[in-house]
Amino acid sequence: MSDRSTRRPTPPDLQADVLRAGYLAGRLSVREVVDGVYDRIAARGDDGVWITLVPRAEAMRRATELDVLLASARLGHAGPDGLGPEPGTTAGTGPSLPPLFGLPFAVKDNIDVAGLPTTAGCPDFSRLPAGTAPAVARLLAAGAVCVGKTNLDQFATGLSGTRSPYGIPSSPFDPYMIAGGSSSGSGVAVADGLVTFAVGTDTAGSGRVPAALTNTVGLKPSRGLVSTRGVVPACRSLDCPSVFALSVPDAYRVLSVMSGYDEEDPYSRRFPGLGSPAPGVAPRTGAPRAEVPRAEVPEPVRPRIGVPRADQLDFLGDAGAAAVFGVGVGLLADGGAEVTEIDLGPFLEAGTLLYGGPWLAERYAAVEAFLQTVPDAGPADPVHPVIRAVLEPGAGITGAEVFRGLTRLRALRRSAERTWVDVDMVVVPTVPTTYRIDAMLADPIRLNASLGRYTTFANLLDLAAVAVPVGFAAGLPFGVTLLAPAGGDELLAAPAELLHRCSGLPVGAGSHSLLLPAATDVAAEILA
Repeated sequence: MSDRSTRRPTPPDLQADVLRAGYLAGRLSVREVVDGVYDRIAARGDDGVWITLVPRAEAMRRATELDVLLASARLGHAGPDGLGPEPGTTAGTGPSLPPLFGLPFAVKDNIDVAGLPTTAGCPDFSRLPAGTAPAVARLLAAGAVCVGKTNLDQFATGLSGTRSPYGIPSSPFDPYMIAGGSSSGSGVAVADGLVTFAVGTDTAGSGRVPAALTNTVGLKPSRGLVSTRGVVPACRSLDCPSVFALSVPDAYRVLSVMSGYDEEDPYSRRFPGLGSPAPGVAPRTGAPRAEVPRAEVPEPVRPRIGVPRADQLDFLGDAGAAAVFGVGVGLLADGGAEVTEIDLGPFLEAGTLLYGGPWLAERYAAVEAFLQTVPDAGPADPVHPVIRAVLEPGAGITGAEVFRGLTRLRALRRSAERTWVDVDMVVVPTVPTTYRIDAMLADPIRLNASLGRYTTFANLLDLAAVAVPVGFAAGLPFGVTLLAPAGGDELLAAPAELLHRCSGLPVGAGSHSLLLPAATDVAAEILA
């Protein structure tokens, strides 16, 4: 564990359009940006954020290649890699860049990247993959620069970020507080200005809880919208690759690249009407993507947003977190939303099935073969003791219990479906509270479970979600999550962006303002 008394330097502004403006104007090079990323990582030392880095020389070669392409584009001599004059312009007057050009990013270490080991937070489980996960390959084809693989709760099992042999990433705002999990390293890497965005996964809330606790945006797509090939399963039928970013537009820009039907992934799904979810985002270039033609679905002029009944909101005594949620609901109403009270009961009950029902057997099945090769060896056990305690009961779940659980979930889904007659989306707290690292280590299962009160039901009920920062309490960030039925990813984008903008918060752990459409001419400050 790193020295928690060390004060972290103010992060640079790595918002996507800040970098893009700098590249286009010639004020920044990709080499400068990537070199700065590695300098900051080195200066932080062992902070628990990373498991494996792309070798610096390799990342710099990639940056140099992109700079050459950028120079070629400015001269109007772009090749087949997606760089060239904007449509309708003459050579040299409007260079076009792929949507993620020159953006440094990180990948959670349960997702394959060619040339880097995939550990899933367990050294003995480590393997060198034959290729790169399709979702990550799309990002690379769109011009992004992979920096490395981030830390996680072992086997992506946990919401605290404290269950890894590779160290514990701490809150960017208090070194004694948790950063959330299981995508702990991904959230901290974005908040602390080490990357522009990061790829995580989200089964029970692993892409939303760290976002709330690091003041970043956490986008959990509809299940099947993004390919899960090359992802170490946590709970295969529920897993979703997710996005951490500094802003809602940045998150949706990344999703617009990652998403697409994958015929080789049995859990991939087609969503008619889902094109590029972010208004104003340039179309993706690079590897082709199979898409269903975009349907013309009018968005509601005044979104109807459901808010849980007061008696269903439990912040575990955290008055500050409760106040922030109230602010979030107020901002949505002030922004024009029609706020309606709903019954969250079916949602909350569904959430208890993830670890208190047969889906624990699916989690066990994901790593069963490995667990059987490494029986509990006491202090030398490569499996984290909390992970073993959580997963091993899954081996005893019977077929009858599985079918009873499936039937109960069907009934809860039907009850939850009635909600969508009256509202377009639902807003909930992302987390009810947060914890000190030492408290979490002392009571790892109960406190971890409490973090998932408002997240564990989302994939079981087949919902899309985006976690948005709203405010601070006692110096720590909190936010809300907007949820909609599967396929509603686009619907959530505008209210989420408006909410984040109206919060007035700086992005991540720095002092930089959320970028507005007319405020892109600040790239010169990026390396300050």
